[in-house]
Order: sequence, then structure tokens, then C-alpha cells
Amino acid sequence: MSKNLEMQTEQKIIGNTLWIKVPQELDHHSADQICREADRLVRERDIGEITFDFSDTVFCDSSGIGMLMGRYKMMRALGGTVRAVRVQERVSKILMLSGVMKIIPVESKQGGIAE
Repeated sequence: MSKNLEMQTEQKIIGNTLWIKVPQELDHHSADQICREADRLVRERDIGEITFDFSDTVFCDSSGIGMLMGRYKMMRALGGTVRAVRVQERVSKILMLSGVMKIIPVESKQGGIAE
């Protein structure tokens, strides 16, 4: 498992799935770093799915929504998928109101970053 020490985000690749543990606050700074790292890994590896683990996330702004939508568009163009798991109620409401839930599967109490 790799850790980006600057924002303490964990990434792990299992099979062709990239698991990303989203930080406590998904804001402009953290969203930008997740975008760069996810895009790099998708380019370098045979990634068919990105799974975002929101178990620790309590805040998500429009940058976080943009990060999710951007990864969705990228993976869709490559024939892959994106999903969000372990989304807490507060963040779930933000994803619902923004329309993300209409196109990205969001699971509230399942999954998680594989150990």
C-alpha cells in the first residue's frame, strides 16, 4: 500500500481495482492530489475500476464532486467504472444533491479499502 505523506491518502491496487481511501476533508487541495495520483496510476497500470473509500470523510466541497466526476469520465472513456463505498450520511447527502449518485454507485456501509 502506498501513502502520500502530504495528505495521508492510501492507495492500493488489487487485481485491476484501484482503491483510494479519501481523506477526512475532501477539498480543493486533497482533490487535486487524488486526481493526479489516480490519473498516473490509471495510465501506468491496467485499472478497470476506481473505488473511493469514504469511511473517514466528513467534508466534501465542489472540488471533491469535480474529482469524482473527472475520474468517472476518464474511466468511462477507458471502459472502466468508478464507485464510492462507506459513505457517511453527511457526505452522502452532498453526493445526492449534486447528482453524483445518479451516475456513480454509492454504497453507505459496504466495502472499504482492502487489507
